Amino acid sequence: MNVTNIIFHSAFYKFVPLEEPDRIVADLRALAMTHNLLGSILVATEGINGMVAGAENDVDKFQAALLNDTRFAGMPFKRSPCKTAPFGRLKVYKKLEIVPLGIEGVDARNTGIDVSPAEWRKLIAEDDVVLLDNRNSFEFRLGRFKNAIDPGVTNFRDFPNYVKAHAAEWKAEGKRVAMYCTGGIRCEKTSAWMRDLDMEVFQLQGGILNYFKEMPDAEKEWDGECFVFDNRVALDTSLKETATTVEDVYNGEPDGEWRLKRAKELDKDAQDGEEGAQ
Repeated sequence: MNVTNIIFHSAFYKFVPLEEPDRIVADLRALAMTHNLLGSILVATEGINGMVAGAENDVDKFQAALLNDTRFAGMPFKRSPCKTAPFGRLKVYKKLEIVPLGIEGVDARNTGIDVSPAEWRKLIAEDDVVLLDNRNSFEFRLGRFKNAIDPGVTNFRDFPNYVKAHAAEWKAEGKRVAMYCTGGIRCEKTSAWMRDLDMEVFQLQGGILNYFKEMPDAEKEWDGECFVFDNRVALDTSLKETATTVEDVYNGEPDGEWRLKRAKELDKDAQDGEEGAQ
């Protein structure tokens, strides 16, 4: 493959108070279009959450422009090369929350304790730690940290109910909570809320994908694959696309029919986008 034709996926987020989100949406859409990027970017008064893909040079320029904005200074970007075009179009839009926890007044800047991948390996081996998977159940079934608990989440808003049902038990047993998610954003929002419940919470810095990147032997603690919300579907511990299909992921799920239909529409968008670029 010609290196100039490789598509790069870049994911980013930051919890930061934003005024005039509509104007920011327009600016980000124009910036992404200028650099020929496709993807999905959410903007809310609590911050920004996005994934874009394109040629490496274009991704570089987009990233540099965002980091030059004082509101987004220091925002981390997770980048990886792709065989499959992750997106077929560009969507930039305003939401009430960039992570829909459904609980008002949560300041996600007041987050839990970040744990580096190397320290995470040590932490989750300790006996007084409750290891929570902060993702949907279908993601958990595809791949998970060994000994992790599946809270049975169909929608992210279900997660707080599980925590509230078990918080008193964990406190009584002197348990610490360690949480992980795909890229870190769900844990940041949830851990900030859990701190309001006077709980000691640790979270995997940069999420599963950062663990795979930093730990070349990640399979020691990880079983299976990691689901990603784009046309690549799933990645292994080397951050390489697998042969897993959306049918493999969604068949048999309670809301699988709806999720499969949505995924097929995303795939069609990608095919249309690739044809239009030729």
